[in-house]
Amino acid sequence: MNRLKVGVIMGGPSFEYEISVLTGQNVLGNLDKEKFEGFDILISRKGEWKPAEVLKKADVVFNALHGEFGEDGQVQKIFEKNKIPYTGSTAKASYLAMNKERAKKLFRKAGLKTPLDIKVCSKNKHFPFPPFKLPWIIKPLSRGSSVGIFLNKNRREYNSLLKKCFKYDSIALIEEYLNGREFSCGILENFRGEKYFALPPIEIIPPQQKDFFDYQAKYNGTTQEICPAQISKKISLEIQEITKKAHCVLGCRHYSRSDIILTKKGIYILEVNTLPGLTKESLLPKEAKVVGLSFKDLISHIIELAVLSSRFGNANF
Repeated sequence: MNRLKVGVIMGGPSFEYEISVLTGQNVLGNLDKEKFEGFDILISRKGEWKPAEVLKKADVVFNALHGEFGEDGQVQKIFEKNKIPYTGSTAKASYLAMNKERAKKLFRKAGLKTPLDIKVCSKNKHFPFPPFKLPWIIKPLSRGSSVGIFLNKNRREYNSLLKKCFKYDSIALIEEYLNGREFSCGILENFRGEKYFALPPIEIIPPQQKDFFDYQAKYNGTTQEICPAQISKKISLEIQEITKKAHCVLGCRHYSRSDIILTKKGIYILEVNTLPGLTKESLLPKEAKVVGLSFKDLISHIIELAVLSSRFGNANF
């Protein structure tokens, strides 16, 4: 039996280079050796690689990149140009999900709650204060993995925090800070008879000294992650339905993971990750494990979705 050659692409020019490499190594180390023959495609921090030369060696590409270039539609266009099947969302859906402003407009149009926000550009001479009350969350418009996010508690530090944020992106999104319980919920397509199978929500409890789930809390192992989350069945189903709707509204493909917050005012969606981390600390594999899906089988399923998508010639077969 011929095994599929799977190129696992990782690294890249984003601020999430290290996490991408961890995801890629974890995927490579857990490939089903009876089905797949894996090899790594490492993109340098400067974005150096030879796509035409490398991609022709693969039957399918497992996209283990995170952040800009890998998760915003750029590398997806290269895969599509080279007519190579790849895991994860298409170029268009990836771009929409990564651009938080565009994603939030689509969420609101679909009737989903999302925090109030304004957009601020680094080129502006003056940075307007948001028309909603403090505290504020300052985040890059098009970055992932909680990179460059700051909690702004008073107006005096607003400009300095914006300038820190602009190191990651030339445009910042300022959101109202929502006080509530944080959750994450994954979607896996064409699983157990469901086109969009919602995994059990996982509750994220950052360490006491943290006001929110930032980059350090996400990867240093100090955050509590409770799965399945200790919430009512009604709330759990609501979170799953919101996650499914967000996945579909953006046109995501194969799998995704949404960040959700439960407040006294209701359930809000924060953002959708089209390429969730697949490291040993990552949330999606933990959610999958709860429904009896091993990491190896999760990886196999995602690869098979990519192959089937290419055969059907459809973004969401």
